[in-house]
Amino acid sequence: MLPFRTYQQILDDDNEAIPPAFRESPGTDGCPTEVPVAWYIDRRFHEREKERLWSSAWQVACREEHIPNPGDQYVYDITDKSYLVVRGDDGAIRAFVNACLHRGRLLRDYPGSAHEIRCPFHAIAWSLDGRLKEIPGGDEFVQRDPCEWQLAEVSVGKWGGFVFINPDRAAPPLQEYLSVLSRHFERWPLDRRYLAKHVSKKIRCNWKVAQEAFMEAYHTSATHPQSVWSSGEGPTSQYDAFGIFSRAVTPRAVPSPNLKVKISEQRIIDGMLNRLNRSEAVLLPEGMTARQYYSKMMRQELSRQIGDKAAELSTTELCDLIYYTVFPNFHPWGGYYQSIYLFKPNGDDHETCTMEFMLLAPFEGTRPPAAPLEHLDYDESWTTKVGPRGRIFDQDSLNMPEVHRGLLTTRQTSVRLALRQEGKIRHFYKLYQERMGLDADASRPAANR
Repeated sequence: MLPFRTYQQILDDDNEAIPPAFRESPGTDGCPTEVPVAWYIDRRFHEREKERLWSSAWQVACREEHIPNPGDQYVYDITDKSYLVVRGDDGAIRAFVNACLHRGRLLRDYPGSAHEIRCPFHAIAWSLDGRLKEIPGGDEFVQRDPCEWQLAEVSVGKWGGFVFINPDRAAPPLQEYLSVLSRHFERWPLDRRYLAKHVSKKIRCNWKVAQEAFMEAYHTSATHPQSVWSSGEGPTSQYDAFGIFSRAVTPRAVPSPNLKVKISEQRIIDGMLNRLNRSEAVLLPEGMTARQYYSKMMRQELSRQIGDKAAELSTTELCDLIYYTVFPNFHPWGGYYQSIYLFKPNGDDHETCTMEFMLLAPFEGTRPPAAPLEHLDYDESWTTKVGPRGRIFDQDSLNMPEVHRGLLTTRQTSVRLALRQEGKIRHFYKLYQERMGLDADASRPAANR
């Protein structure tokens, strides 16, 4: 391995004002370094997740632009549960258990808009605030008190244009839960973007296996070899934990420390443009580094989308991969990379999952409508829906099912995590074992919980 600069040394070399959040580096000490294999493959832990995680955690249900007008309704499913997110006549967003109080039929099984919530089975209807509106043949139910017909409501919160729900009405408010996350994103307001692309893909692995592939850059040189010419992955990346979220930063327009030979700045910018599927040839001006050139190029491109705000962005915001994980399954990217990932079980199956990709683009004036959700089956390529960037996803998607199969095959009782480069994964499992009430060093529920 060639000598390399740490991320903080790269910031020093940028020689400019750096947003304070990038200088914060609490690390991920105190997080587990081994994870029981059973947490991925044993059905008992899926059932416990349903009880201890998905029933009481804040989780993204949709974007606000999915329900922009009164009467708009969006269905959010997680494991064997379903919730209905509704924009009321008063403009407020509410969420209800998606089940009729008569015979239990789902109130809606697809998004849409209506001036009421009406069950398709027997046409019992509720107002958009969950109050009973109409029961055909209502005298058949005189034995039930009218207050028993109020739809069961779950907690709702908003952050960055996303609508979160929490089935636990006693949970702390979303803003309290997210803590300092808003401070990290104040320079990149996600509520000032629109949903330009939305794709969900089925993957043959546990949902935790899938999201781990997007929580570290340790795998980059092996899985994404095209990136080594222009990405400071591996030990150059920085990993930190902040309460219920973690962050990694992988510097770009710098070479990988895993390269065996030193390369020129021209070779770095060539690799960067090739990775981004750019066809133009660039001759790097004498004395300019690839990082300086790329940040200048990105600033010019962003100025056409966000105007003068582009001039305020630092080199790291323009160049680098800044990727967050908000427990349990929300992965927003920092800067203007515009990507959002969501991972969850595929229905009630603990051996398959879905990965949702959202592309959030800046806009001026009226917010464009949200892009429709598109679906990819297990063996379909990401490139058919998201273009060239899908090549990276396809490379990751090749690993995930094989990791799950390996977990079923291995004679090991646990997997081992790197101290620093898998720090985000370690932090996730610290929160996971606390939420789930699990022993840190065993594959069973803690005896006293």
